[in-house]
Amino acid sequence: MTEGIMLVLSAPSGCGKTTILKNVMADLPGLVFSVSHTTREPRPGEQNGLDYHFVSRDQFMAIRDQQPSGFLEWAEVHGNLYGTSRQDVEARLADGLDVVLDIDVQGAARIRQNAEPVTVFIAPPSLKELERRLRSRGTESEDSLDVRLANAGKEMQDADAYTYLIVNDRLDEAVESLRSIIIAERCRRRCGLNGLKIQLGNNSAETGSNG
Repeated sequence: MTEGIMLVLSAPSGCGKTTILKNVMADLPGLVFSVSHTTREPRPGEQNGLDYHFVSRDQFMAIRDQQPSGFLEWAEVHGNLYGTSRQDVEARLADGLDVVLDIDVQGAARIRQNAEPVTVFIAPPSLKELERRLRSRGTESEDSLDVRLANAGKEMQDADAYTYLIVNDRLDEAVESLRSIIIAERCRRRCGLNGLKIQLGNNSAETGSNG
């Protein structure tokens, strides 16, 4: 069985990354989402094991200190810990599944130090457009908006470190771009649209030689 693809996806907040990913995952089989561990409290509507693995700080640190497993990457953000389980990701890759990791640029850099993921950066058409989208949500204070835009500017400076860049100007085009990237990477690994290894039998070989 061919090992799956580790796909690292990063984007500034408000770029539509979650919407793009949901559309692609609904269309492509063999693609699974890596559920991160966090010490923060669940928000209304969030489910343990689906949105995050919600754990205590002691539980998080115990996983972090496991050897040789632990976390592929972890970070502390606004007083809460977030981490990507190495054991969970590697088990799914070994099963031939393509695993999507939704992490920030710092986490992506740490993963690149120890693995060879396919990395995709999703950017807004401009910071002005990103500001418009964030304001349209109606959920951000001016201070929060300023922080998000400042962080977005810094994150976009790291876009060149990624394998692929998608500019989310039109949602349908961004969805098709990510879908095409995954299909291309599957073809490069001699896998079909469904992510399964292509087996070239005698009939296929003969057809190719005659064609």
